[in-house]
Parts: sequence; structure tokens; C-alpha cells
Amino acid sequence: MTFSTSQALMTSETPEEYFDRRRHKRVDLRLPGRFLTQIGNDESLSTINLSCSGALVQSSSLPDPGAELVCYFDDLGRVVATVVRHTGEGFALKFNVASHKREKIADRLTWLLNKDLLNLTEEREAPRYAADVPAQVLRANGITLYCRVLDISLTGANFECKGVAAPKLGEIVSAGSIPAEVVRTGIGGFAVRYLQKDERGEA
Repeated sequence: MTFSTSQALMTSETPEEYFDRRRHKRVDLRLPGRFLTQIGNDESLSTINLSCSGALVQSSSLPDPGAELVCYFDDLGRVVATVVRHTGEGFALKFNVASHKREKIADRLTWLLNKDLLNLTEEREAPRYAADVPAQVLRANGITLYCRVLDISLTGANFECKGVAAPKLGEIVSAGSIPAEVVRTGIGGFAVRYLQKDERGEA
């Protein structure tokens, strides 16, 4: 279930007041994830609560206040954030996102909170198709990985790559001829998101 501007218009709130209230409303939701520090360290995290403007997270690593992180939350995706403060439970993050991205996060949080209650079915951004074909992935350091494509969609792909070190989370690679960002890593494989044209620095 998602909400729209029209719902705000049916109340005494202006659309701006509605979105501002929703932006600062935190919800208790446990999402595992990882974050990259500015020096490239890859650490695990878990949210305690979050809104579309920030989150309170737990982690065995405690970045300094003011540090900028690239976070990857399961079911939510990539978010750039700044460490605001340390707390007794972990540390607080402020999301550095544009307004349209903030609204996408709010809609996604609404869906996650309601999916079990309403028996909602997940819908991917693009359908994935099983592949199981060989592929080459060029890493940023010039090393070519010989992998197998497990599944593929218009927006990304999953690769199996046994016996070699997987690319780092956030690394930009070339999957075939397509620039892509590594968004998930695991034992024996990794997943990528294809970069949009404006992310590639193309004219």
C-alpha cells in the first residue's frame, strides 16, 4: 500500500506538510545491509528504525560523526548517508538524497511495512530471467573475471564466480560492454546494477 499527494489533499494538510511529516516519521524495521567507508572498508549493518530521511543502525564498526558512507540496505537499495551521531545502540545516519529519491524510499518503506499484513506480492523493477551462460566481467583494476550469469534483467544481473575474489561492494565493473555497479557480494558470486547513461559520464 502506498500513499500519494491526493491523500494529503483530502485532509487539512498541504502536500508540503504531508510529505514533511512523513519524511520525519521513523518506523521500527530491521533491514540487514552493508556500508562502504570513505577509505573503502566494507562493513555490515542492520537498521533499528528508519525513515526516508535517515536511519538508526547497529554495526560492529562505528564510523566517526560526519563520515560519509555509501549504504546498501536489503529491500531498499543504495543510499548515500552521513553519520550524525553515536547512540547507545549504534549510530544515526542522515540520508543525502534528492526529494524524488526520498519519496521512493517512503513508498518502499510503506510497502515493506504492509506486505505481510496485506499478503502483497513483490514486484521487481524489471523481471529477471534465468540464464546460466558464461560471461566475462572486467574489474576496475583491469582483471577479467570468467563467470557464469545466473539470471539477468534489463536493470542488472547475478553472476556466479567460484575460486576467485569477487569485486568489492560499490565497485564499477564492465559486464560485457555495459558499465555496472556491484550492489551485492557473497560466497561464490555477486550481483550488479547497470549504470544509467547519466551515471556513466557519457555525452
